[in-house]
Amino acid sequence: MKFKTIVLSLAVVTMLFASCEDTKKKEAEAQAQAEQMRMEREADSLMKVEEEAKFKMAEMEANSIAAKAMGNADLSTLVSALQAADMAQTLKGEGDYTVFAPTNDAFSKLPKATLENLMKPENKTQLQKVLQYHVLQGKMNSADVVAKIKAANNKLDVATLNGENITLSEKDGKVMIKDAKGNTATVTSADMDASNGTVHVVDKVLMPKM
Repeated sequence: MKFKTIVLSLAVVTMLFASCEDTKKKEAEAQAQAEQMRMEREADSLMKVEEEAKFKMAEMEANSIAAKAMGNADLSTLVSALQAADMAQTLKGEGDYTVFAPTNDAFSKLPKATLENLMKPENKTQLQKVLQYHVLQGKMNSADVVAKIKAANNKLDVATLNGENITLSEKDGKVMIKDAKGNTATVTSADMDASNGTVHVVDKVLMPKM
């Protein structure tokens, strides 16, 4: 009788142990499944964020200063210069810039040898300095420019990306830009808005001290 009782007790204990192990196994499986689902949701969310970021970047680049210049036939020489200087990507990226963009005719006013030398690979640093001389940090539309010129008594010195200044003034309703060589360019078309700034077209290439 005692033996049967012991055997029965052991059987019950075994069943309880097995039941307990089965419960733990099911709980572990449920936890693992829940964790997998959580990781999948996070992966989906991250993918959506990355896709949205890529879309916004593509949209910004499509409407960037560089893209606007590339879409303007009168600025093709400037685009070639930006590409030769490895600056096109800069003007595609984030940031607010104001660019005074010389037309093809403006570049044609330079001595032929000067332009040819600047476009040579070995003179890329000089070309970068010239192009940076046409770029201001921050966005200034024509209304901002005129207001600041008036506040500065018609002589506004502003720093360019290459570290040198240009001088802005107004004459007969037009914005004039004097460079380090004493030459003066005129803004012929203003406020070409872009996703990362604005472009003002000018009729001469601005030359820094170099």
